[in-house]
Amino acid sequence: MSEADFKYIIDTFFALFAMVLIIFMVPGFAMLEAGLVRTKNVSSVLTVNTMIYAVASIVFLLIGYTVAFGSWENASMSIWAAFLFQMAFVGKTINIMSGGVSERVKIIPLMIFTVAMAGVIYPLVVNISWGADLLDGTFLDINMYDLAGSTVIHSTGGWALLAAIIIMGPRKGRYKDGKIKVVPASNIPLVVLGALLLWIGWFGFNGGSVGSISSVENADTVAKTIMNTNTAGLAGAIIAAIIMYFRYKLLDITMILNGALGGLVAITAGPDLYDIYTPILIGAIGGALVVFAVPVFDKFKLDDPVGALSVHLVNGIWGTLAVGIFVDSVSIMDQLKGIVVVALFAFIVSYIVIFVINKIVPFRADDDVQVEGLDVNEVGVEAYPEFKRAI
Repeated sequence: MSEADFKYIIDTFFALFAMVLIIFMVPGFAMLEAGLVRTKNVSSVLTVNTMIYAVASIVFLLIGYTVAFGSWENASMSIWAAFLFQMAFVGKTINIMSGGVSERVKIIPLMIFTVAMAGVIYPLVVNISWGADLLDGTFLDINMYDLAGSTVIHSTGGWALLAAIIIMGPRKGRYKDGKIKVVPASNIPLVVLGALLLWIGWFGFNGGSVGSISSVENADTVAKTIMNTNTAGLAGAIIAAIIMYFRYKLLDITMILNGALGGLVAITAGPDLYDIYTPILIGAIGGALVVFAVPVFDKFKLDDPVGALSVHLVNGIWGTLAVGIFVDSVSIMDQLKGIVVVALFAFIVSYIVIFVINKIVPFRADDDVQVEGLDVNEVGVEAYPEFKRAI
């Protein structure tokens, strides 16, 4: 066996292994959201997450991958492995959105939007950042460094979520008489399981994005990338716990976990470029941003049951800027331009698509349906049939 063949096989296996880790994020999102919503909406949330994986993956196979990368050619590994690795990412943009509109979103219109996101919106964002540069020479041609998608994936999903929340409005009864009704999580063990599955999946998310592990240098880069990813998550969890304790004398596990996820989103843009200490600062700032952003979005009546705007949108922006701040070889202006271009494109196009779909098939479930629960009306299967449904 030649050295080239050996490297081809190793990198193919590496891409497939990373893809499997990323797919662990599918049950991660599902369990996290199922634990955070009320029991009457759990089956709906699980159905949405399952269908997003199925629909987004098929659409990316048929349309999106070619839009993003121009062709299937890949000399360094199997073209099938390269596709599967990229396919694992696509559903995450919609998972981010679906969690933030849970408890009032209808499944069918969301699946129609999934087709648009997986087939056109996300692939075009990939194209101008990682892909085939079909828009080379235009304002949309950007030179942003974003290894695994702080902006390309997380902010794209966050901007789509913001558009959806503006169009759909909050859950029934969430904001009343100037007050915010607190909706407690229904299953904390599921929240913890989901968040930790996401955390594990992030090692494939970021580590796999290095692209190769078949040399000593690349193996070291992959290992450092995964270590820095984990470090940022640890720092985000710790700082969120500290802030919550000093503010409320309580250690809220849901906020601690969201702090960890915020740190993980923030590090995603450049974990391969940092030393082993910088991710502590980046992750800590990411965790703090989550804690402070959640009440800000509530103040503007942007109802986000899982805190996705705070975790993914805010920290997608912070993580991308951080590369320009802490890495001398990366221009902060290039990072800022990338953030702005993706923001304008993802938000405007998502808003238009959601607005049009909403006129044909309303996204928002009726108030009576929300009171009864989406499980009964959307899927016909209750996750906890023996429990009395919460109002």
